Amino acid sequence: MSGPVNGRVTTPLCDLLGIEHPVAGFTPSEHVAAAISRAGGLGVLGCVRFNDPAELDTVLDWMDRNTDGRPYGIDVVMPARVPAEGGPEDLSQLIPQAHKDFVERTLLRLGVPPLPDGARAADGVLGWLHSIALGHPARLIANALGPPPPDVIASAHERGMLVAALAGKAEHARRQVANGVDIVVAQGYEAGGHTGEIATMVLVPEIVDAVGAETPVLAAGGIGSGRQVAAALALGAVGVWMGSAWLLTQEYQQLSAAPAVQQALLAATSSDTVRSRIYSGKPARLLKNKWTDAWEREGAPEPLRMPLQNLLVSEAHQRLMRSGQPDVVPMPAGQIVGRMTEIRPVADVMAELLQETAGVLDRLASLRRHGLR
Repeated sequence: MSGPVNGRVTTPLCDLLGIEHPVAGFTPSEHVAAAISRAGGLGVLGCVRFNDPAELDTVLDWMDRNTDGRPYGIDVVMPARVPAEGGPEDLSQLIPQAHKDFVERTLLRLGVPPLPDGARAADGVLGWLHSIALGHPARLIANALGPPPPDVIASAHERGMLVAALAGKAEHARRQVANGVDIVVAQGYEAGGHTGEIATMVLVPEIVDAVGAETPVLAAGGIGSGRQVAAALALGAVGVWMGSAWLLTQEYQQLSAAPAVQQALLAATSSDTVRSRIYSGKPARLLKNKWTDAWEREGAPEPLRMPLQNLLVSEAHQRLMRSGQPDVVPMPAGQIVGRMTEIRPVADVMAELLQETAGVLDRLASLRRHGLR
């Protein structure tokens, strides 16, 4: 690891990705992702909200024009296998009626109105839009569900893209590297969205040791300040992968300006999240509220497997988001949400993050110099 130079912190990740700062920012907002890249990090656009190839293609065209030539990344949901049943209409037939009835009863009890007339219900998360992503000049493609399939890895490498995958265990990381993944994101239990069971402080050095010095490791989960970035570097990571920290940026409001979402995030503490399978069928950390509590009540059904669970709740998510009730919004968020207390531009979040990181590294270096006297 290189230290701070004129207030900058550089690591091998910077040269590898062509970025100024060892910060990758994951976000479902193209406006946030582009702003992160313009600020010297690697903005990574999460594509889980896209099922329409044309819509994703249009958004990536926008990214190509609005990153000022800086590198960016793409995170596409690629399950280990394509469901054989087909599209959302076929898959919906596999959802038990009892689950559908439970969702409707819960929405009624919570006072959540139906969608307005003419509003189209979402299809849910189906994934497999990597062919669109590979058609754009992204520097990196990532898969939130482990290693991308071998053909995707090969196609990415042919185009000069690096491939990243999230890992929640050391054995997962070893398998990913063996399959051709270039960068491992060690995502700890504290993280928002899909996450495993091992805390970041334990997981990062385990994965660093498991994959060896030749494979870059990014730390994710519970990182939202310069002190936490410095801690990640001390654990052996060459950078950080941050998601929840961008949810209250001004740029994010262009994706979701619903006051209820902002109110829920601003009010939440680090204790106000829960890890559950109700969002997609895979364990994911969400804001804890009346909607998540409903699935914990006696008599609630077990969440379905992916992608059936997300198909089940996709329309409910739209209705909950539109309801205007902060205590029901279905919002993935990590435990770092407790540090988020105001809405700021991405550039300000990045500047504060980097300044504090450099300051902490300087302070630690001074401790060592003091000990040598």
